[in-house]
Amino acid sequence: MGDKPPGFRGSRDWIGCVEASLCLAHFGGTQGRLCHVPRGAGLHGELERLYSHFAGGGGPVMVGGDADARSKALLGVCIGSGTEAYVLVLDPHYWGAPKSPSELQAAGWVGWREMNEAFDPNSFYNLCLTSHSSEPQQHPLD
Repeated sequence: MGDKPPGFRGSRDWIGCVEASLCLAHFGGTQGRLCHVPRGAGLHGELERLYSHFAGGGGPVMVGGDADARSKALLGVCIGSGTEAYVLVLDPHYWGAPKSPSELQAAGWVGWREMNEAFDPNSFYNLCLTSHSSEPQQHPLD
């Protein structure tokens, strides 16, 4: 997109959710809508949005934070009774030949995690909700 120094292309440097959203908008196809959560403890307030996103056919949700700098992608959400909630987390660092779902789960690359255990309550998080919508998207920092 021209926003990085020439040495960035082909490097192993990472981009964040904001940059990923901008790339999706720039290159077309899948769209990304950003949601900023100032503290991980506030993610419980986003459960309905996440549930609606996935129930409506939305794609993976890219997640990045500050104190919690471990990148992750959300593939689903399960809201239980009371305050119980789980997220299906994919570690985007996996690479190699595809393994069976059970092997990936046993190795910790993908699995259901309790919401309170998956996120640091003191870290901010940016969520990039992806979709194949052909409707005009709002500004990526909405």
